[in-house]
Amino acid sequence: MRTFMRRSIITVSIFLFLFGCIIRNNVMAYSPVALYDYVWNMVNEKYVDSTNNAQDWSKWRHKYDHVITTNEDAYVAINTMIASLNDPYTKFLDPKEFAEETNSISGSLKGIGIQIGIKDGKLTVIAPIEDTPAEKAGLLAGDEILEIDGKSTKSITVDKAADQIRGKEGTKVSLLIKRGTQEPKLYTITRANIAVKSISEKVPENINMPSDFGYIRLSSFISRNAATEFRSILEKDYNKKGFIIDLRSNPGGLLSNAITIADMFLDHGTIVSTVDRDMYCDRENATRGVVTRKPVVVLINKGSASASEIFSGAMKDHGRAVIVGEQSFGKGLVQQINKLPGDSGGVNITIQKYLTPNGTDIHKKGITPDVVVKLTDEDIEKKNDVQLKKAISVLRQLTNGAAVASF
Repeated sequence: MRTFMRRSIITVSIFLFLFGCIIRNNVMAYSPVALYDYVWNMVNEKYVDSTNNAQDWSKWRHKYDHVITTNEDAYVAINTMIASLNDPYTKFLDPKEFAEETNSISGSLKGIGIQIGIKDGKLTVIAPIEDTPAEKAGLLAGDEILEIDGKSTKSITVDKAADQIRGKEGTKVSLLIKRGTQEPKLYTITRANIAVKSISEKVPENINMPSDFGYIRLSSFISRNAATEFRSILEKDYNKKGFIIDLRSNPGGLLSNAITIADMFLDHGTIVSTVDRDMYCDRENATRGVVTRKPVVVLINKGSASASEIFSGAMKDHGRAVIVGEQSFGKGLVQQINKLPGDSGGVNITIQKYLTPNGTDIHKKGITPDVVVKLTDEDIEKKNDVQLKKAISVLRQLTNGAAVASF
């Protein structure tokens, strides 16, 4: 597996989008104008769309040379230039934002514990992180955020929204939330230090999980230890008849984790393919040998994105698991995180799109479950997890000899 893949990230991250990256460090100091030109060059060489959103990219190169005198000027100019790509995932991060993004990768986060993004032009909750103020307040994947502290989110960027939601531990933020056809509701949530927990075997309440079934809740692929911890659970529970892997509201994480964990179940074939601006296709293939051949059910919902979709897409295309739940988010792009020279922040650039083993582009489409089960507001209120109950029923059929293809 190439070094690039080992260091890539595909995720919809807490407050900030992180999607596939090589983190490049640059220590040389640049003048503000040179910094702007440095970013122009990176986009010109790496951006996945070689037409740069059907525009003449050269027009931006010296557009602000006469007005950039400070780093702050360069930051504004860079943001304006990048905005012309009309790509919410390609973005400039000032030094503070870049430090926060780096901290999110290492698992140190502050805020209320939600992943947000722009979907259909609206600021949307991708997923609340498990056991955080956002989840405890009742925010759900798919919620539209209409206002932050009384300010409209119309035309807001993810970065600006994230900056407004973040704050000191113990302070409060108010979000006006629209859920489906319901009347908007105001949520006032206290910010906290967010500990990112990736893996849990704790079965949700009101669920009677058979003792011979393994349940693995993977809430994020971002922890560098996620794959090791996942493997340890599979090895510890080798005597289980089958496994339910719960990826609901999992926004993604390290691409390498998605590939490594899929490889624990697959012993041949492609796990994921990536395609760059020159249409070069690179495939990551499964290696020989598996950790387990036991039946598997994977749970997904509309908050399952990026690395979650890579894993579930690989398991689905290879007929290795039955996918249960709802259509996933649909995030099929890879970003590279670049540290800019000196202490000038960083820039995330979309450099590739990814395809499932069957060559399916799921961007803005998502993974379609084999067994569709919707979770209603009433189910949530009554803590009636009909999706997990169905997953148990499907796994019972698989362990009794039913074929994956029968679903």
